[in-house]
Amino acid sequence: MFVSSVMELEKDWIDYNGHLNMAYYNVLFDRGGEDAFVQLGLGGGYARTRGLTSFAAEAHVCYIRELHFGHNVIVTLQVLDYDEKRLHVYQELRHIDGWLAATSEQLCLHVDMSGPKVVPFPSDILANLRTVHASHASHGIPVRAGRAIAIKRKACS
Repeated sequence: MFVSSVMELEKDWIDYNGHLNMAYYNVLFDRGGEDAFVQLGLGGGYARTRGLTSFAAEAHVCYIRELHFGHNVIVTLQVLDYDEKRLHVYQELRHIDGWLAATSEQLCLHVDMSGPKVVPFPSDILANLRTVHASHASHGIPVRAGRAIAIKRKACS
């Protein structure tokens, strides 16, 4: 799996409840995932040189445990699936001590920025995705992946 460098929470990210504001979990997932996207060939250089990029189409964040100012974190990224135009990834945000703070599951679309329109990945990127997906498959599907949002109601008797 891809593992980010250690990131430090910024003081301005802490809300009036004294913990990390929910918006900054997404900032951390984005920053933590950037190294993985660079290694896949999909980073900022890809967008600048080829005019192709990825857009998030859907994201599902689960907040597990509060983070506070002074905490340091890492993000892992696992490629769960892909096809010719889409990439499905799962990320975990962990405190540097190892405990799980949040998860994020995302569906990304491959986009030609001149449209913008969704287009197939080039063959070299598909080859990268194939290799990484095969490697990440050995980790299995994370238990927290594929979750849905719903209010579970008790059955009426």
